[in-house]
Amino acid sequence: MTGRMDRRNFLGSASLAVAGAALPTRVFAQASPASARDRAILAIARREIDRAGSVLWRRDIAAVADFGVASGLPRFHFANLENGTVRSFLVTHGKGSDPAHTGYLESFSNVPGSNATSRGAFITWEWYTGRYGTSIRLGGLDPDNSNALERAIVMHSAAYATPEHVARWGKLGRSDGCFAMGPGDFNEALWHLSGGRLLYADRLGLV
Repeated sequence: MTGRMDRRNFLGSASLAVAGAALPTRVFAQASPASARDRAILAIARREIDRAGSVLWRRDIAAVADFGVASGLPRFHFANLENGTVRSFLVTHGKGSDPAHTGYLESFSNVPGSNATSRGAFITWEWYTGRYGTSIRLGGLDPDNSNALERAIVMHSAAYATPEHVARWGKLGRSDGCFAMGPGDFNEALWHLSGGRLLYADRLGLV
């Protein structure tokens, strides 16, 4: 994906990020030497952090959502650039991206009302309490996700994003375009991903 960062959603948003920027940071446990997949994830995270530039408040950890992988597999990768480790979680895609509910993302969309997942780089903002409980607000940094704020594309927890759901149905449920995680895993996002960090989504197919 090419193109300049679309930062129009971030003018005047500094106050939104202040609360998240003050969040404590916990260090991930030391992992085994990185696999080829993990090295690729870390490289993508570094590339996209550099591309985002000064918009980001924090550059220590980034998320890479690989929608080229089935929803029943861990495809939401938290890349810790300080110690070179990767932790992977389940994450949903939107109904509009998978209308037949096959468990695979078929298409991206930035159109309001599409209920689809958008591709590109996002900045994570502050926590807030909304329809899905505690959630993380997102801002789109690219033309392909510039309507994220208008579409209320956020990170939140959901019972249909758990390993138990996969065990029963063979895939996750679908969101309205948001990045939904299981309630237990979502705590990891609250602590490690909010407060001005980067989330990058694309169809990568890293296995």
